[in-house]
Amino acid sequence: MPSRKSFWVILVGATPTAFRADERDELLPTLRQLQRKHADVTLRWFARGRIWNSQVEEHAALKAARMAPRTRGGDWRPGGTHKDPRARYEISRDEKRARFKQRLRRPPRPGDSPGGGAGRPAGRFGRPGGGGPKRRP
Repeated sequence: MPSRKSFWVILVGATPTAFRADERDELLPTLRQLQRKHADVTLRWFARGRIWNSQVEEHAALKAARMAPRTRGGDWRPGGTHKDPRARYEISRDEKRARFKQRLRRPPRPGDSPGGGAGRPAGRFGRPGGGGPKRRP
């Protein structure tokens, strides 16, 4: 049984027939019989959704497509300005360190708890807001 992706097929005019095979030689006797009745019978290679004259032609087209230069640059992104949306949040190492030092020097605001939990009491497991699952009484 021929593979589903690429195979030899007999065409009558422009219409494919049910005669298909992986090897060209398997279809030659059938091709000769059909040529007795129909003048426009051909044997073609089907691959990648197209009908080719031979496997060599299909491989040459594939190689040419792979060797063709890419039409879009490396910074392409879908939609908009085609820039990386995460790039606007990137800051330098020096800027990060300056912001960190600024936070260390800032006095605590009223309502800030020493543990960082915005004034909520710690529940079970030492987490703000109660922690674990609720139990029904």
